[in-house]
Amino acid sequence: MGDTGGGGLGRFPAGARRWSVARQLLALQAGIVVALVVAGAAFGYLDARRAADARARATVMVVATTLADTADVRAALARPEPSASLQPLAERVRAGTGVDFITIMSPAGVRYTHPHPDEIGHRFLGNTRRALAGRSFTETYTGTLGPSVRAVVPVFDGAHRVVALVAVGITARAISADLRGRILVLIAITVAVLAAGFAGSYLISRRLRRQTRGVAPDELRGMFDYYRAILHAVREGLVLVGRDDRIVLCNDAAFELLGLASDPRGRAAGALGLPAELTEALVSAGARSDEIHVGDSRVLVVNTSPVLSRGRPMGQVVTLRDHTELQELAGRLDTAQGFAEALRAQAHEASNRLHAVVSLVEIGRAEQAVEFATAELATAQRLTDRVVGAVTEPLLAMLLLGKLATAAERGVDLVVAEGTAVDGIEGAVEPRDLATVVGNLIDNAVDAALDGSGPPRVEVSARTEDGELVIEVADTGRGVPPEDVPEMFRRGWSTKAGGPGAGRGLGLALVGQAVRRHGGTIDVRHDGGAVFTVRLPLNGSGP
Repeated sequence: MGDTGGGGLGRFPAGARRWSVARQLLALQAGIVVALVVAGAAFGYLDARRAADARARATVMVVATTLADTADVRAALARPEPSASLQPLAERVRAGTGVDFITIMSPAGVRYTHPHPDEIGHRFLGNTRRALAGRSFTETYTGTLGPSVRAVVPVFDGAHRVVALVAVGITARAISADLRGRILVLIAITVAVLAAGFAGSYLISRRLRRQTRGVAPDELRGMFDYYRAILHAVREGLVLVGRDDRIVLCNDAAFELLGLASDPRGRAAGALGLPAELTEALVSAGARSDEIHVGDSRVLVVNTSPVLSRGRPMGQVVTLRDHTELQELAGRLDTAQGFAEALRAQAHEASNRLHAVVSLVEIGRAEQAVEFATAELATAQRLTDRVVGAVTEPLLAMLLLGKLATAAERGVDLVVAEGTAVDGIEGAVEPRDLATVVGNLIDNAVDAALDGSGPPRVEVSARTEDGELVIEVADTGRGVPPEDVPEMFRRGWSTKAGGPGAGRGLGLALVGQAVRRHGGTIDVRHDGGAVFTVRLPLNGSGP
């Protein structure tokens, strides 16, 4: 079973063409990627802005504190014209630190320094109350240079009195310029993440589209519902086995045909307790067609086909058909054909004897003709009376009579042993199973006797003993090697037409099935040939 195109999945009428699973997933993933990237970019921007503001506040505080603690500042404040010394100092520090302004002022707020010299002597625009109280602080305030982040730090003399204030600031324009550089990096990262996200989503969507073959979700759901209904409705068993030999799917019919006690999905085929031949068929990598498998209670026809995806094995599809009823009908037909063959053989033998009688009459030996006919009739009647008298089961009696005639025609001496007595088994053993066991064992014994080196002879006995029906069939063939006994009641075992596994060997497998169904046993031993002993419980102890 190879890989097929998308049309092989089937389509369901759905009106306007709906988006496939892959396309819907692509749209969903794209939406999620955009939302996450935009949210990440927003958080990144806010974090960068907060970091820039914090960095500006830390910078102005450090510069202001350092400058306020400088001895040159305190020395200049002690002079009559502090601005003459402080203005050059402030400008050198401003240029070296990259801040936008440094203003040193008197406690009254009169500026000693300013980036614009014409502002010297004017009052400082901003809050100074906390600095006058001896505490340093930062704030955002709009002064002569516009909005700025500034730090105001007090300058103390030797008696720890506030003798001046130092204000250092960075304008909002400078902070925004620094932030813009970081935003450009953030935008580049955002675009790269979006591109990677879209590319990944597209690749995932493309792979999913190949795997789902472009099917829309409602179509996929509809197909699943239809397929599930079909799987449970068909009478044939269907089993899907994965590449790891585990059961992937098992429909109701297969569950019943295999006689499983629990859901097998996910379990290894070898752990289901099935016969070895059937397990081997389930996990076989090659195709199998119409194989007959005999179980304890059913005869199954098994077909397997490998599943390939792009040339790679994915597992097996196994179909099972119940062949039990057909096999039973075939068995009945074989029995009827056996009876017909026995009648034909008897008719042939009777024709020969009739010719002998006619010939004797024609040559004037009527008395000898009468004696010959009477003797033959008495012999046949004694054989019939003996079989019918010993075996009260009509089907078994007729089967034995038929096999006697057929064996005689083939040149095999088939003997019903002395002591054969079967009575009171009605209802204890199914007649069809009895015919299966006895008929196949006799057929097998006749074939074996003809293949032997001595005179072909088969002896059959049947008796009830200790609540069991004991059937024994012995032949003068070559016997069965002890190592073959465990295998001979499995499908395919045979010594004919090329040996075991040559496409034969169903008869003994059916014997084994019938015996197991009744809870009986089969014993095979060598005594000048093969001797098969079957014991079937008569007290209902079988399953």
